[in-house]
Amino acid sequence: MSQAKLAQKLNVTQRTVSRFELEQHDLGTQDVIAICRLFEVSADYLLGLEDEAGNKKFL
Repeated sequence: MSQAKLAQKLNVTQRTVSRFELEQHDLGTQDVIAICRLFEVSADYLLGLEDEAGNKKFL
């Protein structure tokens, strides 16, 4: 998905999406929730705390 399309779906600017990708801007709680809903994944998966099967990585 392009940055422009993702930005539109998240109701943010393309620059904000770019800054998320470059880790120059932290995701807020509402951003995390919106991305999880959009891609139908858990917050733990999005944050790298679990794998695709739902197994926790930090244990």
